[in-house]
Amino acid sequence: MVSTKIEFNHNKIARIQDLSDLARLLFPGNRNHQKVFLAIFIELKYAEGQFLPTLAPLCQKYDFSPRMLETVRAKMRRMGLIDHVSRFNKKHGYREGWAFSNRFLKGLKIFYNLFSVVFSYLDQHQKSKDQYLFQFI
Repeated sequence: MVSTKIEFNHNKIARIQDLSDLARLLFPGNRNHQKVFLAIFIELKYAEGQFLPTLAPLCQKYDFSPRMLETVRAKMRRMGLIDHVSRFNKKHGYREGWAFSNRFLKGLKIFYNLFSVVFSYLDQHQKSKDQYLFQFI
């Protein structure tokens, strides 16, 4: 049985060359979800202002079910790839719809900064604190 869990493997990340590789990484084992992801991503990327008022027309255009659309949309939103824009948002002209989010990128930057600090910070106080915390695991 093929696993559907995202495997955050450095080798797989290093081999990403295009959107189809990214789709396989984020939606492993489900080609239908990969197709929906690509449809949403490409439509948003090339939409005017990278904004779509609704994602529903994609179902008919790319021939997939509304249920698959909602499943993939929800996963993309949880990951921070897309956001729902409320009609109170001035940036998008007070229109309601969907747009790319920067939460995923910010999260990756925070993750990178955290590990760069952890691996470069060799303070004796920090070492004793880390060893103390290890006792509680």
